[in-house]
Amino acid sequence: MVSVRSSLAQLPPYVPGRKLPGAVVLASNESPYGLLPGVAGTLSELAAGVSRYPDMSATSLVQVLAAHHGVEPERIAVGAGSSEVCGQLLHSVVGPGDEVVFGWRSFEAYPILTAVAGGTAVRVPLRDHALDLDAMATAITGRTRLVFVCNPNNPTSTAVGERALSDFADRVPDDVLIVVDEAYREYADPALVPDALALLGDRPNVAVLRTFSKAYGLAGLRVGYCVAPPELTAHVRRTQVPFSVSALAQEAAVVALGERAEAARRAALTVAERARVTLRLRALGFEVPHSQANFVWLPLGDDSADFAVHCLDGKVVVRPFLGEGVRVTIGLPEENDALLALAAAWRG
Repeated sequence: MVSVRSSLAQLPPYVPGRKLPGAVVLASNESPYGLLPGVAGTLSELAAGVSRYPDMSATSLVQVLAAHHGVEPERIAVGAGSSEVCGQLLHSVVGPGDEVVFGWRSFEAYPILTAVAGGTAVRVPLRDHALDLDAMATAITGRTRLVFVCNPNNPTSTAVGERALSDFADRVPDDVLIVVDEAYREYADPALVPDALALLGDRPNVAVLRTFSKAYGLAGLRVGYCVAPPELTAHVRRTQVPFSVSALAQEAAVVALGERAEAARRAALTVAERARVTLRLRALGFEVPHSQANFVWLPLGDDSADFAVHCLDGKVVVRPFLGEGVRVTIGLPEENDALLALAAAWRG
């Protein structure tokens, strides 16, 4: 029998949001509004070209992203979703025995990708459903190579503010990479949640992650990227799986970025629905932390599994984290109404 790495023996698989034909799916934090108008046309035009390999360097996309952020193209590295870029960053700086610090619970791919890279995950408990940056800074040791800051945090929806993030960055040693994961940036209130690229982008140990999977509606095409110092992105590009970002994905992302006004309009609709859903859930007696993402968190503890089953019986799919809580994506108004009706029935 082939010998496999012992460190991966207990590695839990990534658990995606469940899909169920005919059900309202509020489990995967996807945009409910479908493709942006220009993207649909682009995909149909380019479909015939998928027999050819894509541009492995994603040159056009990198140039457009660099212009969008006002940085040099050398500071951009892309991957198949921000989750792949997380892995690229880990493989660039983490080796066997090195530690990776992050809040917990947070994005469930962090411990999986850390183990695959050969590192040791250091989970720091949340405080009031939010990242405890003081505790995370204290958890950094001489073996720490990377820190993930998911802001807004998935799955608890909360976010840390400018002062807290800046003070945290000041406490992190220069040889430790800070990765600020802003997958849900477009849904956050800019008055409350800082743009990490504007706040920390000039620091040599900071990488900022963004994705096209959420507000830009390209979850199925897998495009993410980081903005980081050029010395780091050179290594991040080397660790990318060759041709992982398809030609369709690259072109769709370019077109989607050009339609960011429409993406912002759709995000605003989600934010408005988020406020309505939050108010109603709180009126029903649910605890709902203040969300800065396109989902809400219900810290139901031991009741999480039962609530998820209750929703599933009503043809609404939510995402339970057993013993902790339930994440509910904000969908279309009628989808949210279906969730709210089930929540009211749950409360009796």
